[in-house]
Amino acid sequence: MATLRQSALAMVQARPRIPVTPPSSKISDFFGANVFGNQQMKETLAPSVFKKVMEAIDKGSKIDPATAEEIASAVKTWAITKGVTHYTHWFQPLTGTTAEKHDSFFDMYSGMEKFKGSALVQQEPDASSFPNGGIRSTFEARGYTAWDPSSPIFVFEKTLCIPTIFVSYTGEALDYKTPLLKSIESINEASIAICQLFDRDVRKVSPSLGIEQEYFVVDKALYAARPDLVMAGRSVFGHTPARGQQLEDHYFGSIPSRVKDFMMDFEIEAHKLGIPVSTRHNEVAPGQFEVAPIFEEINKANDHNQLLMDVMDKVGDKHSLKVLLHEKPFAGVNGSGKHNNWSLITDTGVNLFQPSSSARENLQFLVFLVATVKAVYDHADLLRASIASASNDFRLGANEAPPAIMSIFLGATLSELLDELEKNGNVKIEKGDNMYMKLGITKIPEIILDNTDRNRTSPFAFTGNKFEFRAVGSSANCGGPMTTLNVIVAEVLRDLYKDIEKEMEAGKEKKIAIVDVLRKYIKDSKKIRFEGDGYSEEWAKEAQKRGLSNFKSTPEALDVYTKKSTKQLFEKHKVLNHVEVHARHEIELEAYIKKVQIESRVMGDLALNHIIPTAILYQNKLIENANGLKGLGLDHTAALDSIKEISKHLATLQIDVNAMTQARKQLNKEDDVTKRAKDYQSKVKEAYFDKIRYAVDKLELLVDDESWPLVKYRELLFIR
Repeated sequence: MATLRQSALAMVQARPRIPVTPPSSKISDFFGANVFGNQQMKETLAPSVFKKVMEAIDKGSKIDPATAEEIASAVKTWAITKGVTHYTHWFQPLTGTTAEKHDSFFDMYSGMEKFKGSALVQQEPDASSFPNGGIRSTFEARGYTAWDPSSPIFVFEKTLCIPTIFVSYTGEALDYKTPLLKSIESINEASIAICQLFDRDVRKVSPSLGIEQEYFVVDKALYAARPDLVMAGRSVFGHTPARGQQLEDHYFGSIPSRVKDFMMDFEIEAHKLGIPVSTRHNEVAPGQFEVAPIFEEINKANDHNQLLMDVMDKVGDKHSLKVLLHEKPFAGVNGSGKHNNWSLITDTGVNLFQPSSSARENLQFLVFLVATVKAVYDHADLLRASIASASNDFRLGANEAPPAIMSIFLGATLSELLDELEKNGNVKIEKGDNMYMKLGITKIPEIILDNTDRNRTSPFAFTGNKFEFRAVGSSANCGGPMTTLNVIVAEVLRDLYKDIEKEMEAGKEKKIAIVDVLRKYIKDSKKIRFEGDGYSEEWAKEAQKRGLSNFKSTPEALDVYTKKSTKQLFEKHKVLNHVEVHARHEIELEAYIKKVQIESRVMGDLALNHIIPTAILYQNKLIENANGLKGLGLDHTAALDSIKEISKHLATLQIDVNAMTQARKQLNKEDDVTKRAKDYQSKVKEAYFDKIRYAVDKLELLVDDESWPLVKYRELLFIR
């Protein structure tokens, strides 16, 4: 009788390719076809209504009930032409995934399809069953979703999806979008004040984001035959195959045909949804790939990334493929991240992180560059906490991903420039059209893009005209870390503006005042700048000397949310109040506990019900063989050695699994969520996971291949 593994392997071999036919040879013909965007609104709404919608998008003004009715009517008519029968408020609760509740357009009493403006603007999902960190009791179930006009309405799988925020009955944010929107406004206000020192025409500054999404792909049958992948998203067992990524032949290699079909298919669906995906390629690890879009306004970019993950999953199912978004689904090969490329763009079309030949713009560029460096230095612990999760802990600090130590890479040219600016106390400002700073070098290079190498070991790197936050995990909702980044940079920009004002009030000329303040900020924050190998032991020691934190686990990283200064920071910027900060801390700790708990249970189940019985059966065969050889008077020492080796690992496995289970039961009695999370880290994960895995992986090498119950790494990583 074939094992589940053997049956799964047979299914993979029989998979047919699914042909993919684009709607048109030109993407421009169908891009945004399923989006109720600006063009659709302009064509279906009265000019006065369209103007109000654009004001709501650009300025955040409210939409009155009469306008909402007209929009709802137009949206319904447009959606029905696409075969839509239901609508939903699409939101992002603190589960890390998206959520939706579908309601029908059909009104039973009138026998017609109806969609009221009130239904467009607001709905009431049950808030008690979503993570709320103690904000709401189970019996206090009311919560609200409210339309976010700045993110376009779209049709997905024959359902009209309306992007919304999600708040409790008492108004606290229960999602990622609400604080992100507030942080956008905070950094907008702080940036405008600085920009107007250089250009009075600037009225708005928008954070821009491009999210590179890494992921693994495995056949659906192989996935289903691995209970750990199904339950925990990662393989808790699996011996490293003879060939992994050491040949470096997968990165940017020819995309496997079946995966390419899948990529083409999900890109078509993404383009219909207005998601500007533009790049696809093989990543470093076998079975690993990446998709990247062009830059968008940060709120829309985050919505699109959340939607893209859903699209990839559903299209993967069509191709009998499973997309793995866990940060470390396989040990021994690279994990997956979500590189967040962040910049600031003015309404006059200037990228504030783009150097140029203009001296004025270069000084402005330096202000925003130095402010960002200072923000990461001042709030490194908070930035680390923003990307903390049980799954990302497996990836951070390994030899493929940025370390848990927060640092900034600027490149040799910019580092030398800042060092020179810090040292030079007599900076001369030449006036005229070609004004520039004399800093011992001619001027800031016009194309810093080519004067800056890349540092893949840096968690936060300047890459020419943007900062790349590389430490964000592949499964994360980027709204969390981007909210934090917006707030901490806004905080420093506000302080910087005040300090420049003080210098000017003391009689200094504006440009001199700006340079003098920059020199101080450069000096204060230089410890966060690091140009070397972030993987090295030397850096860990050096970082400790510099006083930089190295939080290797999520529970300790999250401690920063308990600090008074953290709560004051978010409250000051009107992004999160102290109740919401406390709730997020508790939610993240609970999520960590549950994920470690699930992995522990999966390990116990696989070890006791799959691995141990299989190993014992094989051991019995060896015993028969040894006895037979002995009876014939032949040498049976090799069989005895194998029997002893298997016995040793079986005993270890039985003891450690039972001890881990008892430890877990004991910890579940602990009421303090912080202590319970830290104990789960030390007394369950650290104490047992590696030991149990070692025993199982050794047994995988000893037990007959055909008898082994779990799909092996060589099959998961190389068979598609």
